[in-house]
Amino acid sequence: MSIVDRAKNICLSPATEWTVIAGETTPTASLVTGYVLPLAAIGAVAGFVGGSVLGRTLPFVGTYRVPVTTGLGIAIFTLLMAVVGVVILGVIIDLLAPTFGGQKDSAQAMKVAVYSYTPAWLAGVLQLFTFLGILAIFAALYGMYILYLGLPRLMKAPEDKALGYTAVVIVCAVVISVVVAMVGGLTVGAGMMGAGAMSGAMSGMTGGMTDGGRGSEVEFAPDSPLGKLQELGRRAEEGAAKMEEAQKSGDTGAQMGAAMETLGAILGGGSRVDPMSVDDLKAFVPETLAGLPRTRSNAERSGFGGLMVAKAEAAYGDDGQRTIELEITDSGGVSGLMGLAAWMGAEGEKEDDTAVERTRRVEGRMTHEKMSKAGGANEYSLVVADRFIVNTVGRGVDLDGLKAAVASLDLGGLEARKASDQPEPD
Repeated sequence: MSIVDRAKNICLSPATEWTVIAGETTPTASLVTGYVLPLAAIGAVAGFVGGSVLGRTLPFVGTYRVPVTTGLGIAIFTLLMAVVGVVILGVIIDLLAPTFGGQKDSAQAMKVAVYSYTPAWLAGVLQLFTFLGILAIFAALYGMYILYLGLPRLMKAPEDKALGYTAVVIVCAVVISVVVAMVGGLTVGAGMMGAGAMSGAMSGMTGGMTDGGRGSEVEFAPDSPLGKLQELGRRAEEGAAKMEEAQKSGDTGAQMGAAMETLGAILGGGSRVDPMSVDDLKAFVPETLAGLPRTRSNAERSGFGGLMVAKAEAAYGDDGQRTIELEITDSGGVSGLMGLAAWMGAEGEKEDDTAVERTRRVEGRMTHEKMSKAGGANEYSLVVADRFIVNTVGRGVDLDGLKAAVASLDLGGLEARKASDQPEPD
């Protein structure tokens, strides 16, 4: 069936189309390359055209256009994250199936995740015009209804449990969207996901796969991005058992809590990862940095369920001519996605009249640097152990000075902390 017919049928007659889909044996690779990428590209391209070509009109500001290189980076990142998001959601749907009386089937779960996103991906064209964006909400709501119809048919969940199943999956989908956006901003600045990231992801989709038909287990190359994701799903099986116990108790709150706990395990890299305490993280913020005294500092630890993040900030300066702002973030509960960004090989580069900006891997660590050409602020960020983000912004301090300042920090201590927090082997 053509992609046009499938998209039309799942939107106009979802109940009937789910029955057809249930009997198909479409490999996951074909779903991703033949359905997810083309439809997700609608929003990515529309966002680029709307933001970088047509521009966005802001009250009291006028029309603002995102630089073309940045717009392309954002489009690539959006497309890549559409694939990542749907794969993670498919894993979650599969894990949750026994909790709501359904049958685990990774291939069927992936089809549910993929086709339920159809209305949202089609509505991506609305990004051409800001004032039409609110209509995308209705597309998302309709996608939830399609999901509700698909879970009983493909995952064999009883009709009386389909609503609860749907609600938990929707919560997980929302959390995934928020976390992916946050991690993207932390690791690549203004949407600088280069072509290397996409090629890395695609190599994982096309290499090392077995038959993806119904009832079979799709296998990705172990060292590929999607292979890593698959391993996260397997390690989250223990969390699924907790959800089954919560279901037996009849306690809705316990069911939601167990679901969030499992989601935290997936996003934490295969097990629940708690970030450092505020006091522990503050120990990595020195009294002086690059010869400048500390003028202020603060730290916080926040989140919910298994999705906790900790952050310590400090400012340094003397006479106001030279200042450095330091921020150390322990991604903790979402470190699995941080690692995924690293596995994807995220990189990018852009230059204009005001600054040079690069995202790349240096000695195995992801780095992001921005050098001002006009005497403004310079920035240097470093991701340590695929979990800790060290970010500096300097005024009156050049890029080499910021790199030296970051190198003077106890990065080895952060590496050691990551190692000490690793779960015991099974």
